[in-house]
Amino acid sequence: MGKANGKSETNRLDMEHELPPADGEPNPPEQAEAQESSADGASAELQKIKAERDALVDRLARMQAEFDNARKRAVKEQQDYRDFAVADAIKSLLPVIDSFERALQAKSEGGDFRNGVELIYKQLQDALAKMGVQSIAAKGEQFDPHVHEAIEMIETRDAADHEVIEELQRGYKLKDRLLRPAMVKVASNPGK
Repeated sequence: MGKANGKSETNRLDMEHELPPADGEPNPPEQAEAQESSADGASAELQKIKAERDALVDRLARMQAEFDNARKRAVKEQQDYRDFAVADAIKSLLPVIDSFERALQAKSEGGDFRNGVELIYKQLQDALAKMGVQSIAAKGEQFDPHVHEAIEMIETRDAADHEVIEELQRGYKLKDRLLRPAMVKVASNPGK
């Protein structure tokens, strides 16, 4: 009986494994395969997302580097432009310096010296005019606070009220931009 019982019990266990599963319950090997394929799909999806993230991070780093390089290039170009603009201005003033040096080395009488200085002054005015610098008219003009700086108000009957009667220091403009206002004395004549 022991053998018969042992055989029948073994057959019963074998049959249990061969029995179809109950409705709604997956077979354990099929369940394991489904879990494995689900895990493989999730792992592949995770790898794909990580690769996209790494590509975006790399792209962002490259764009930041390009932006920094473009900004540095723009700053350097602006500095170069300023340097060359100043170089042109200096080149136009060098002949004036040469003329001053020659005037200081020359041994001449007072009249000749004055003529030389006047020539240098004219040369300097021409150089400034080439750069777009203009002097501001002051004496005899009506006081304009945009281009004149009043140092003193003088009561007088010889000039109109708020007329510039004396220029103490000439003012200059670079094209339309004020470089320095003219320092002036202004007439105060309430009667006119």
